[in-house]
Amino acid sequence: MEANESTPLRAVALVCTLSPSPAASSSELLARQTLDALAEHGVTGKSIRIADHDVKTGISTDLGEGDAWPDIRETVLGTDILILATPIWLGHPSSVCQRVMERLNAEIGETDDEGRMLTYGKVAAVCVVGNEDGAHHVSAELFQGLNDCGFTLPPNAVTYWVGEAMQGTDYQDLDKTPEKTDATTKTLAANTAHLARRLKRNVYPPS
Repeated sequence: MEANESTPLRAVALVCTLSPSPAASSSELLARQTLDALAEHGVTGKSIRIADHDVKTGISTDLGEGDAWPDIRETVLGTDILILATPIWLGHPSSVCQRVMERLNAEIGETDDEGRMLTYGKVAAVCVVGNEDGAHHVSAELFQGLNDCGFTLPPNAVTYWVGEAMQGTDYQDLDKTPEKTDATTKTLAANTAHLARRLKRNVYPPS
């Protein structure tokens, strides 16, 4: 497929807050801000709050009756960009985020006719929020897992906000988005869209 700077792209943000809708979520807020920034680069997208769906625990593309993951997986495979948004809990991604990564792990065994994982050519990025330091640690965990599962990472593939330790302010409680976070989100969006278009034009070689 020939791709240029005007080639439409699609994205999905998997929001891994522990709270189901309609509860407010800082992870959801940063994910939506990232999707808004991607829209400035011709990317359409939506967010899926994982806690609103019965994503079963396991490492499989389909865990049977009632499992919501197959539909979510179909959405991921139908897009060019995956955004993974998570809060920090005890210094790590949320348990919901870990469950998503475990389900994505099944993609290692799914390939096309030329041996490429079905996630090859898809670009991933990460959003992290929390009230203590740890965003770099969380993104490092997710970067490795996403790469193992076949996703490609652009430069500066994480945007985040962390408040001071031992205090209770959430990202969604701020009067306005901090300038640094806003700038980082815009950089993530620009680099992610740029790389996704390049991969549409130049696919990975057969495995």
